[in-house]
Amino acid sequence: MTATTVQLKHEVKDLSLAPLGKQRIDWAGREMPVLKQIQERFGREKPFAGIRLVACCHVTTETAHLAIALKAGGADAMLIASNPLSTQDDVAACLVADYGIPVFAFKGEDNATYHRHVQIALDHKPNIIIDDGSDVTATLIQERQHQIPDIIGTTEETTTGIVRLQAMFKDGVLTFPAMNVNDAETKHFFDNRYGTGQSTLDGIIRATNILLAGKTVVVAGYGWCGKGTAMRARGMGANVIVTEINPVKAIEATMDGFRVMPMAEAAPLADIFITVTGNKHIIRSEHFQDMKDGAIVCNSGHFDIEIDLKTLESMASEIRTVRPFTQEYRLKSGKSVVVLGEGRLINLAAAEGHPSAVMDMSFANQALACEYLVKNKGKLAPGLHSIPAELDGEIAALKLKAMGINIDTLTAEQVEYMNSWTSGT
Repeated sequence: MTATTVQLKHEVKDLSLAPLGKQRIDWAGREMPVLKQIQERFGREKPFAGIRLVACCHVTTETAHLAIALKAGGADAMLIASNPLSTQDDVAACLVADYGIPVFAFKGEDNATYHRHVQIALDHKPNIIIDDGSDVTATLIQERQHQIPDIIGTTEETTTGIVRLQAMFKDGVLTFPAMNVNDAETKHFFDNRYGTGQSTLDGIIRATNILLAGKTVVVAGYGWCGKGTAMRARGMGANVIVTEINPVKAIEATMDGFRVMPMAEAAPLADIFITVTGNKHIIRSEHFQDMKDGAIVCNSGHFDIEIDLKTLESMASEIRTVRPFTQEYRLKSGKSVVVLGEGRLINLAAAEGHPSAVMDMSFANQALACEYLVKNKGKLAPGLHSIPAELDGEIAALKLKAMGINIDTLTAEQVEYMNSWTSGT
């Protein structure tokens, strides 16, 4: 790192985009009442006073509200992008110009720039890391061991990041607490299922303008993201095939009414392929060879490695951009394969990511997880920790209140019955 780089206060595309960003951030806020209530409390209580915080997230209108809430709580916060194509440049500009939050992110940044931004984030000497894929945490452990004593803990947003944290803990290198935000019920039930389902199809439609009704769509992976994607694709009239490696999830997909088969069998049948597994090379050379001419391939998992693009490139005689975020690979056999969003998260590359109402709960979990880490500094063992059930319940209750929905409460008799073993039928 050069001295000049360390002294940078922000690196965004164009600060003149800030007014548009402010307008869009305000619009998103209309659908984020839970985080708004948390922000107001943070503003009064200042739970992050004296805390340096780094967030590696998709820089969207919804993330802006998380960053604003953390700053309201007294955090010395910095934001970097977690994906090269997910940054909304007007939002990044607004956070710098209107809220004084350092942002190092712009749409289309290359891998070298991304890794430089990770280093800049670690130069901030964070006490708390909010991660989306665990890149900042992994870099800290691999390259900045001397900074680990400053870490109170980290929070993780994604399935991919949780898998990496589990591997770190297994190898004995995760020596501080990490909050598993991804598995909070108010996160994965809604964000992964309803958010990914809707926004993935939104990205595909924006990139291609195709009609989904009547198309055959392969969804690779039947976790919460896969369930949501398959459900929404079917809802728009697509014939959906699910591929899986987990026999329990394969049975579930079958019982949910989807055809289940290996990718090798699905490859010649489908018009559109969507990967949501978190693993690598789910779609590879033998699958490309067997696809229909003009088959569309995209990814809604965290990293672009779900599709073996390097091999596809070697198989192509020509690559051309036919629409924004849409590249056609003309194979030497004469067939073509169309890749959306360079294999990166299609819902963020070609669309705007999850709807604000969904991210309201996800980022409420992030905000409260950070507060939990601060309140329990020095008390939590190294490794992964679930979001406490009471925090999950608090978020759900705040969401219901904002929606004007009331629910029943147990009577004293019902409470006694549920806590007794002597009362039978």
